[in-house]
Formats: sequence, structure tokens, C-alpha cells
Amino acid sequence: MTSYKPISLTAATLTLSRKTHVGATVVVDRAAGSTVTLPAATGTGDKYKLVVKTTITSNSFKVQVADATDVMSGTATFGQDSADTAVLFETAADSDTITMNGSTTGGIAGDIVELEDIATNLWSVKVLGSATGTEATPFSAAVS
Repeated sequence: MTSYKPISLTAATLTLSRKTHVGATVVVDRAAGSTVTLPAATGTGDKYKLVVKTTITSNSFKVQVADATDVMSGTATFGQDSADTAVLFETAADSDTITMNGSTTGGIAGDIVELEDIATNLWSVKVLGSATGTEATPFSAAVS
């Protein structure tokens, strides 16, 4: 069995690569946020895991596709801060970006983003985390 050492992300940007990041956990350790760009989706089955270590306090933590033809399909589940309940958000047909702001859309220490390249132009996504205030979807269509 291969063992992967977690990779610390402290920079403003990171482009994920098969050689370095597949199967490893990227630990997001930048309060000022970061933008992570996925490789183009081709159906490789490659899996990427991102874990927020430091809650985002300014800007945002974003995960985006490589180009305007790729999209994401999946859900984000957040524990609500006001009750012992959860809220679920689904992607739209054109979702290509996850934006976590450290509050209403996640980005709080312990949040997890898992992605899998499941087909040409298609990423499967699962977000599990916490949100505060009036929780909102982290999904949007922002890559052009």
C-alpha cells in the first residue's frame, strides 16, 4: 500500500497535478485563502482531497476547473452553527467552482473537499464541513 504524506498549501494558488497530488491530501493552511485549479477532466478516475486546516478569514478558498468545458456534479453538506442540523446544497448543471469564504459557504477548519475525475469534462465533488450565519451554496459557474 502506498502512503502519501499530506501536502501543505500556504500559497495563494496551486494547480493540482497527477504526479504530485493524486491520492495525497492537500492541507489548506492559509487564512487569506487560496485558489486551487484542477487538471482537465478526462475520466482518469484520479481523486483529490483538500482539507482546511486554517479557517479562511479574508478572501476565499476556491477550487475551480481547468477550463470552461469542465463542470462539477455533487453536493455540499454543512453543519449549521445555530442548531444540531445540516444543510445540503447541490451543484447546478453549469457549476465549475467551489468558493468557501470562512463563514456562510464553508472554509472553516476541518472542512473537506473531495473530487474525482469521472468522465471527460466532468468532476464528481463532495464537500463536508461547517458554515455560519445564513448558510449558502459554495457552487457557482465562474470559469470562462
